[in-house]
Amino acid sequence: MKDFILLMHADTTSPERDEDWEGYIGRLIGEGIFQCGSSIGPGQAYRKQGDAAPLTRQLTGYLKIQADSLEVARAALIGNPTFEAGGTVEVRELVVN
Repeated sequence: MKDFILLMHADTTSPERDEDWEGYIGRLIGEGIFQCGSSIGPGQAYRKQGDAAPLTRQLTGYLKIQADSLEVARAALIGNPTFEAGGTVEVRELVVN
């Protein structure tokens, strides 16, 4: 199994329902693929020298899941409240070196 991160963006086209998250995460837990997740609050970007790139403000949360492939991880978007409300969810593999 590979680790993937789902990054939720603040660009939904309809209102997202907070109460839908419990059922969605419960389904991921039931499937045995959920590892962790959280909403993302305010912060700051830093760089050792010079100006840092702007903070990515459109990210609102993340979920870490396990799946055999990117295609299987993509299937986990079904029922995701951000995705279902028309928002963007990035699915990225977490590469272990």
